Amino acid sequence: MAAPFRGAVDLSTDKATLLRFRTILPPGGMAKSHCQPRPALRTIPPMSIRDKIFSLEQLLQWRRAARAAGRKVVVTNGCFDILHAGHVTYLEAARAQGDLLLLGVNGDSSVRELKGPGRPLNSEADRAAVVAALQSVDAVCIFPEKRAANFLAQAQPDIYVKGGDYTPDTLDQDERKVVEAGGGRIVIIPFVPGKSTTGLLQKMSAG
Repeated sequence: MAAPFRGAVDLSTDKATLLRFRTILPPGGMAKSHCQPRPALRTIPPMSIRDKIFSLEQLLQWRRAARAAGRKVVVTNGCFDILHAGHVTYLEAARAQGDLLLLGVNGDSSVRELKGPGRPLNSEADRAAVVAALQSVDAVCIFPEKRAANFLAQAQPDIYVKGGDYTPDTLDQDERKVVEAGGGRIVIIPFVPGKSTTGLLQKMSAG
């Protein structure tokens, strides 16, 4: 069965669409066919990855447009310092929970707080660009804090996805309160065993 069409939402700003592709009818409407009339579809090229990256200020407008279009927004967050198969699998699973996946990326200073003085290996701008190139990711926003509560207040997730062996009780409680106060629900998706940035760095240093 073909996937349902997800139309674009015009933000009337430099962020012209929420999604990667828009399919439109030509000015003439229906194309002629020897079998039966059907729309003649033309696909506009994919968005630039930079057009998927929003500031915290732009995020509010993006979120309002998504809500007006009836899209269910899934939100997750992380450092994403060295992208690997575990990340990609996790993000695909998160995207499957709704219509749009918004990814919060920890800024450089907060990654140093979380991971230590040798991290991140890639700058916040580079990390945001790499994850924005993924098909599963519809929007990216860099946030400066170690914890995601302020970002989540702006993102207003319908579904907040966390990876690993969390339970609602072991989640950061400020993050949990923000999500639940906005009517969102929390989904836990296990990480892929054996796939982690820390593991990759250990292999590199051992080799």
